[in-house]
Amino acid sequence: MLDKEFKYYLKHQNELVKEYNNRFVVIVGTKVVGAYDTFDEALFKTAEKYEPGTFLIQECTEGEEAYTQNFYSPCVYFA
Repeated sequence: MLDKEFKYYLKHQNELVKEYNNRFVVIVGTKVVGAYDTFDEALFKTAEKYEPGTFLIQECTEGEEAYTQNFYSPCVYFA
């Protein structure tokens, strides 16, 4: 699940940090399709164009500190 996108990020992290430092990049396949100031902005803007689960949102910073895995699924809340 999104292995190709994460491997792309890892391979190109240094150059991506130079261009997008401290922003949230959106990767589809092996292409950066957007860069945003917040995770929420990246998620909502990208979801307008791409199906959830088909893109990776990665905070673009040096080192491994920003590496995370978030899994989202629809849920229903009953009160």
